[in-house]
Amino acid sequence: MTAREFKTGFLQLCQNLQDPHLVAKFQQFCGVRGTFPRKSNETVEREAEQLHNGDCTNHCPGEGENVQGDIDGCRKDGTRQRRGTTEGSSLKQDDCVNGLLNGAAALITSTSETEGNSVSSRLDRARDGGDARESHPEGSPENGRETTCHPSELCGSADESARGRVKPLRKNSLTGDGGQEFIIENKFLFYLFTFGTELGNEMFFIVFFPFLMWNVDAYVSRRLIVVWVWVLFLGQSTKDLIRWTRPASPPVVKVEVFYNSEYSMPSTHAMSGTAIPFALFMLTYGRWEYPFIVGLGIALSWSILVCVSRVYMGMHSVLEVIAGFLYSVLILVVIQPLLDPIDSFYLTSPSAPLVIVITHVALGLLAFTLDSWSTSRGDTAQALGTGAGAALASHLNHLLGLAPDPPLSSLPFPLQPLTAALVGRALLRLAVGVAVLLATRAAMKALTIPLVCRAVGVACDDVRRARQHMEVELPYRYIVYGTVGFSCVFLVPLLFSCLNLS
Repeated sequence: MTAREFKTGFLQLCQNLQDPHLVAKFQQFCGVRGTFPRKSNETVEREAEQLHNGDCTNHCPGEGENVQGDIDGCRKDGTRQRRGTTEGSSLKQDDCVNGLLNGAAALITSTSETEGNSVSSRLDRARDGGDARESHPEGSPENGRETTCHPSELCGSADESARGRVKPLRKNSLTGDGGQEFIIENKFLFYLFTFGTELGNEMFFIVFFPFLMWNVDAYVSRRLIVVWVWVLFLGQSTKDLIRWTRPASPPVVKVEVFYNSEYSMPSTHAMSGTAIPFALFMLTYGRWEYPFIVGLGIALSWSILVCVSRVYMGMHSVLEVIAGFLYSVLILVVIQPLLDPIDSFYLTSPSAPLVIVITHVALGLLAFTLDSWSTSRGDTAQALGTGAGAALASHLNHLLGLAPDPPLSSLPFPLQPLTAALVGRALLRLAVGVAVLLATRAAMKALTIPLVCRAVGVACDDVRRARQHMEVELPYRYIVYGTVGFSCVFLVPLLFSCLNLS
């Protein structure tokens, strides 16, 4: 095989793995069915003109068309391009750009417009969580009479639709849209993959890292937080450089819509879901006594569950998940030898606090810019803020002689038997500590957002919209989650000492 043939074959493989129909087929295999409405052939053809991979596009004139002036979103050669958010653009346009309405945009047809329902009003209804499947006059082509299913759609009878019909658990982070209903025919897989995707969400990390810190091994937890920060930072930054959109819906069913406004290449869920378990395995094997095959099996199962769940949720193509897995492996290979020097510097260097603050803030400010708001910038700042707070607290603990690491002579640690007293004490520490962290987060949010809005001159009557301004979002995320990270490593262990829970 020549190099040219290899390149052609590789590109064809990547194109096949990026195909949204592959995601749709996997969802069907797992018992997920969409409730996309039936459409006429004319509507299907019109949607093909309106949509490209889930994004709304401008109509660009072809050759021979007499057009005066430039058309927004069109290059000189007449091709379409994705439109970024510009100052003064409406939220409706931003929704359209990011393909946020989970199929609702596909329902904007010439029929509805001639009946007085404008594109803007339909987008508003979809954004407010209304039924994306608008009713149509009886006998019209869009009423489901004398129509055929689009080849990529999953159409079923009314009786079939009545069983297991649900909606995404959380609304879209940008629009507040609740997403389109879908049908679950295999509840076990639905709950399994919902659990898998939660292993990459904020609530899991706000429980997992503290549990590891308070009940297992602070040494391991400190290093694991460093890995998590860098993996999420690099993954989110890469997303906003490559700027691939989410898989198109239809044919894909959006079981989750919260992150639908983000770009998708690579999957940062797959990255964190690979980096965290494998880094945990590498940091604990040899430090704790357990069989190698058990640790490797847990890490591999964890990674596979998270990666597959992102395809099931309709958030990523197979290619994006594979890229996320491989990217995180590459990051682990590079960062693993650096963890000891980084941790030692954070603990012992007099200049560590200044370097920690400058580095983490600079990465959030200079890493990337967004053409339209999404959760990626806030999530990146959230991880950087948490990492900075935890690192500062670790430095203070070392300076005050609190929570010292056990001597190397005591290694490896044997696994303690799970007695009722041990489990009960660990759960009590977790419950008390997480309650303090959640209360801290809520209080800091309530205090920080109005103060930052007032300082930068942004109206805060709509908090969700106010947080879309970088000058509000970055200080808010750094202050809130920096405080949470500091509390987790320094303040909560002090509370445990006072309550005799250490």
